[in-house]
Amino acid sequence: MWRKSLNITRVFVTLGLISIVNVNGMRFEIKTGATKCIMDDLKAISLSVGTYNIISNDVPLPESHRITLRITSPLGNNCHFADQKESGTFAFTAHEDGDYMACFWVAKHDPPTTLAVDFEWRSGLAAKDWSQVAKRGQLEMMELDLNKLFDTISNIHFEMYYLREREESMQILIRATNAKMATFSFFSLIVCLAVVSMQLWHLKRFFEKKKLI
Repeated sequence: MWRKSLNITRVFVTLGLISIVNVNGMRFEIKTGATKCIMDDLKAISLSVGTYNIISNDVPLPESHRITLRITSPLGNNCHFADQKESGTFAFTAHEDGDYMACFWVAKHDPPTTLAVDFEWRSGLAAKDWSQVAKRGQLEMMELDLNKLFDTISNIHFEMYYLREREESMQILIRATNAKMATFSFFSLIVCLAVVSMQLWHLKRFFEKKKLI
């Protein structure tokens, strides 16, 4: 019975991790003089960390082949900025819900060339380095697992409240839209009735002038 409960708990935690943990690791190419942007949907008060590195055989890398990175919030606030870097890291806490945008830019170069960039962006529970937590606190394995479980449950709890708020805002929007549509339909009906009445009045006068009625 205890093993069954443990298995159910593991399934629940796994499902929570799938919905909460957000890891974006990729390698992409960017041409000199071009910009490439990557978006990630973050929740408020969630931690984000990331690394980026240019893949090149040139050591040291020429300044003309280095990248500039700017990360902005949904409202356009700067979360991170790095200019002319070969590699780097970033970390910030989201203060707004929505899509955060990381834009890479490389200065124009003649002749043009293409750079390969390794980029990893972690947010939520995945942004925490549990190995470092264990080293700093010298925690036992069970205590570390309990801390992970507590953080997972806290994130799931926060996610449920966030989804509930989104649902309430959508319901308000739907009700407002329905009210506007009802008002629009009512005025459209009045306009149609007025047009039909004028057409009947016009036809009646036309037939009266022609002495058909």
